[in-house]
Amino acid sequence: MKSVVVLFVIVVLAFASCTDASVAAANISKAADQFEIYRRVVFYNGITDAYILMVEGYCSIGVDSDGDLYVVVKVGPQEFLKHYLGLSDNVTYFAEQLRSINASTARYRVIWKPSVIIPNIDLE
Repeated sequence: MKSVVVLFVIVVLAFASCTDASVAAANISKAADQFEIYRRVVFYNGITDAYILMVEGYCSIGVDSDGDLYVVVKVGPQEFLKHYLGLSDNVTYFAEQLRSINASTARYRVIWKPSVIIPNIDLE
C-alpha cells in the first residue's frame, strides 16, 4: 500500500509542473514527427554569411546516434527524403514553423500505431 501512495505522489508531482506552453510544445513536436508541421529549416555558415542548405516542407528534425543532425521531409503520400548535416562551430541551423496548427494545452497527444508491431520483412 505504501508503494502505491509513493507512486501516486510521484505521478502527481510530475504532472503538477506542466504549463500550457510545455503541453502545447510537446504536442507540436509530436505533430512534427507525424509530418503535420510545415517548416523551413535553414543551415547557415556564420563565417561566410551564406546559406548552406534550405529545406521547406513537412519536416521532422532529429539527431542520430553519431550526433549528426537529420531532416526527414515528406514529399508524397509514401515518399520521403532524408538529409544529413554536420554542425560545427561556424555552421548552425534554425527551423521556422511556417503555418499554425491546433494544439491542445490541456492534454498530451498520444499516438498508437499497432501496425508497427508487425514489421515489413524483405527477403533477398
